[in-house]
Amino acid sequence: MMSEPRRRPPRSTDVARHAGVSQKTVSRVLNGEPYVSAEVRERVLAAARELGYRRNTAARALNLGRFHRIGVASLGTPLYGPASLLVALERRARDIGYALSVVHTLEGEPGGIVKAVESLLEQGVDGIVLSEPIDEGQALRIDTDVPVLSFGEFPGLNGPHVVITGESGVAAGRVATEHLLGLGHATVWHLAGPSRWWAARDRARGWRQALAAAGVPEPPPLEGDWSPASGYAAGRILAADPEVTAVFVANDDMAIGVLRALAEAGRAVPAQVSVVGVDDIPSAAYLSPPLTTIRQDFAATAAHGLALLIDRIERGAGPATHDDLPAHLVVRRSTAPPKEKA
Repeated sequence: MMSEPRRRPPRSTDVARHAGVSQKTVSRVLNGEPYVSAEVRERVLAAARELGYRRNTAARALNLGRFHRIGVASLGTPLYGPASLLVALERRARDIGYALSVVHTLEGEPGGIVKAVESLLEQGVDGIVLSEPIDEGQALRIDTDVPVLSFGEFPGLNGPHVVITGESGVAAGRVATEHLLGLGHATVWHLAGPSRWWAARDRARGWRQALAAAGVPEPPPLEGDWSPASGYAAGRILAADPEVTAVFVANDDMAIGVLRALAEAGRAVPAQVSVVGVDDIPSAAYLSPPLTTIRQDFAATAAHGLALLIDRIERGAGPATHDDLPAHLVVRRSTAPPKEKA
């Protein structure tokens, strides 16, 4: 019995014929180039799916000198912020015609970020994203010829095409603190994230800036590890101090622990203590009371950052630092003016 002849894999010309467009249009769609209508783009992508077309990425890289792949060095953590940003990056990269390669680092791993970058460069990437970097406690130096986007501060990062953005933590800390001061609180206490995280440092810096601008005293900050348990432990300390009337917490998960500790101590929120978090996690609106927080728009952050990176990849130009997206305060029922003293 003779076996059936093996079918050749579909080519871009087959996709063009099936979609009723030119091969150039197919190339533009698959390369994520502009000047193609949404209707034509979807028709081409649908034809490619129906035919089972797959691009020869190796040949394409040789022809174009690019891989159309972006590498991401991301801290391997289930925390809401880093995980949400990674999902947003993958979705946006796919929308603009780039694949995403991710290498996770471990907190406390010596040289983890450098190793991750080296691994990505070996895989072949057109650019690199550093997501949620932390201070590894040593002088790091990363030199690379491909464009690099860092979401936040990253000392030791060097190269001809380095872009720094996403320092929205400073704005988050400042806006949250200004909200509490604007309600009439004499000062604002702060439960910070782990000091090794640049995001925690940025939010604490914004808190300090707001207090300094208002000319009010700066209470000694407490430090947690982003978890509700650490928020609960810090909340018990805050609840025992009758001078505490307003608390800015560096993320919503720790704020959950703070709310629990205050409730157990009989410190009513917001009648006696106001609390603000950061992230606007899905459960924030359903806490008791609903949590006032700073919403992070991860989709907008990813789109903004990748647009800057793609400019560097495709045009090799642009400033090294960029204005960040504004912090969005979501006011719910965990903040109120301070109760007047008898």
